[in-house]
Amino acid sequence: MSFEEKHKEGYQLLHDKDLDRSLDIARELKKIKPDASEGYTLEAEVMQKLNQWEASISSLNEAIEIDDDSARLYNLRGYAYLNTDKPKKAKEDFDKAIALEDLPSAHRNLVLYKLMSGQGEGAITYLLDRIRTDPRDVENWILMGDIMKKGGHDAKAKTYYEQAQKMAPDNEYVNELLNG
Repeated sequence: MSFEEKHKEGYQLLHDKDLDRSLDIARELKKIKPDASEGYTLEAEVMQKLNQWEASISSLNEAIEIDDDSARLYNLRGYAYLNTDKPKKAKEDFDKAIALEDLPSAHRNLVLYKLMSGQGEGAITYLLDRIRTDPRDVENWILMGDIMKKGGHDAKAKTYYEQAQKMAPDNEYVNELLNG
């Protein structure tokens, strides 16, 4: 099996929640190509699923040493920093990811950072700007609905979820919220 096939299999196992086997493949990938970021990245994502944030950060540091212009790696590490109560480092990584690639998930994580840092109004303003910038990004509509619902604004939340459902009628999360 080629490196690429193993890499693909590792992510399929991660998706299937077979974390032990996915982690085994990540470690095999690191042995096969120690100068490639893929094995470290897969290992980091497995560690995140296991809530082993420091281990994830360590693997992502290795991956970033190899591939320091990957927005995805900075975004993943920022998320891990957010979960280890290192918000300043998280924000730096989200900003770096956005500067490198304008990654939508990094924008959403920046909203999460703002919420967790007590900047609720700033988070909402930022997310509304993101919705105006990219109105076809369903995840922004869902996140805004979640924020509204958490704030006790169920009617507003419903309008955001309905918009998301129009754009992604098969989205299970939204359908469950609206029809559940």
